[in-house]
Amino acid sequence: MKNPCGKTVSRENAYEVWQSSDGSWTWYCRKKYQVDDTKEYARWLCDVVSPFVPDGETGDTYVKDIIDNAIKIK
Repeated sequence: MKNPCGKTVSRENAYEVWQSSDGSWTWYCRKKYQVDDTKEYARWLCDVVSPFVPDGETGDTYVKDIIDNAIKIK
């Protein structure tokens, strides 16, 4: 099965956007490395905006860490 989210996109065109319940952290999913996000080590390329990096920082993040701590807003 082809990965429909396999190309890297800009933050404005993120495939998904997740946010912590208090709104202080936001994850912009810019690329998914696999089709099945339920795999143990599934990861995304994300721009992460937080109180520590208000302009955002780009890097790989485990999907489970996002889903366990955030709510999907897009």
